[in-house]
Amino acid sequence: MRTFKLYGTLGCHLCDVAEEVINDVLEANPDALNFITLTKVDISDSDNLMTTYAERIPVLACAETQAELAWPFDHQAFVNFLNQNLR
Repeated sequence: MRTFKLYGTLGCHLCDVAEEVINDVLEANPDALNFITLTKVDISDSDNLMTTYAERIPVLACAETQAELAWPFDHQAFVNFLNQNLR
């Protein structure tokens, strides 16, 4: 099981679009949910996260590999990121 975090903030239009891309892929591939957990993280709750991600959100990160997928990304880029980080 891998843990993925989507870093963003409330009111971020691009964060909403990124979440739609992720949800589209997961809805089309429901078995993926057997291998991952996905958590949304609001960076405004942490000064450290704001410093790290404020200019880059949305960012999807894999906790175990420390790999990050920065915006912009499309459906295929998200699938590729999942595959690379589920190995």
